[in-house]
Amino acid sequence: MERKTLGLLTEAAIMSALAVILGFVKFNGFWPNGGSVSLEMVPIFFMAFRRGLAGGLITGLAVGLLQLMFNFSAVHPLSIVLDYPIAFMAAGLAGMFALPAKEKASKRSLYLVTGIFLGCTVRFASHVLSGAVFFASYAPEGMNPWLYSVLYNGSYMLPIFLITSAAALFITSSSPRLIHTGRSKAEHAA
Repeated sequence: MERKTLGLLTEAAIMSALAVILGFVKFNGFWPNGGSVSLEMVPIFFMAFRRGLAGGLITGLAVGLLQLMFNFSAVHPLSIVLDYPIAFMAAGLAGMFALPAKEKASKRSLYLVTGIFLGCTVRFASHVLSGAVFFASYAPEGMNPWLYSVLYNGSYMLPIFLITSAAALFITSSSPRLIHTGRSKAEHAA
């Protein structure tokens, strides 16, 4: 048990560090109040598919906390929680779609994209809530803050979902063993 926990935490630490490094290579675009497009979520998703829900959530939380150190932007303490730890931990929900290596490639790909979609959608929802509640003053005059937050956050989360899905599909099609530890589906769920 201790050996498995140590292995999980070691992998989570390595993937969290990789996520932060990938986060430095980004396209900042036109988002003046936070948001960028990078591959930083790929390691979180890989942990979610390799180690299941627990691995994904732990790695996402670690990445969110590390992002506080490097990309901090907030107007309220709750916005900090929503935009960093919760938002990145949400990516770990992809672990609910982890499959054993023996599954067909088409099914693995479908589950991979579905898991990435879930993680990106919940992260998006966390950013939208933060944006509508705490960054409403940035909405153009007369615009609904919720609509503004959906459009603002969607403008970088949609490219993140597409790029992350493409990268994960490419990497796993050439080396599917990267997202499997050889454990059964029951072990992935634990």
